[in-house]
Amino acid sequence: MSHRILLLGGARSGKSRFGESLASRWGGPDVTYIATAEICDAEMARRIDLHRRGRPQGWTTWEGAPEELPSFVENLRGVALMDCLTVWLSRLFLADPHLESEDEELWHESERKILDAVSALFGAARQAERFIVVSNEVGMGLVPTNRMGRRFRDLQGRANQLAASKAETAALVVAGLPLLLKGDLDDDR
Repeated sequence: MSHRILLLGGARSGKSRFGESLASRWGGPDVTYIATAEICDAEMARRIDLHRRGRPQGWTTWEGAPEELPSFVENLRGVALMDCLTVWLSRLFLADPHLESEDEELWHESERKILDAVSALFGAARQAERFIVVSNEVGMGLVPTNRMGRRFRDLQGRANQLAASKAETAALVVAGLPLLLKGDLDDDR
């Protein structure tokens, strides 16, 4: 049975580094790293390159299309680290045809489909020994001034709640330190 771990935190909170330390502790050199970002400009290319060079040598990296992620996760064994849920959600969000629709019912239907994908992702992690997911906590900031920003903020909050309900362990990472919300991080199965 898989142990699913959700690590929440703000920008530069240390959540990714903490996730990497857990993955190293539990998986050593045999970790699957799920990278959800895509290169869209020179700055992002540099950021992705820095992340790639910072990972341990033996780790396997997956960088596929967002809609392929639940199927990929279904076949995982061992320890996997997904960084991050927020970027994956944003890619699904931005690809949605109803993203900017004034028809709230159409948007809510799209939002349900995206949240179903989050549920499918956590359900697909049945074979992995440990599935660590990093996500941004976006509910502590200002209310976005435009509809698209509010829709994403709301979607991210709902996705985090759903992920936390599916995970056996959830922690909020602040200044690189985890505050346990649910479960146990000392589990050495």
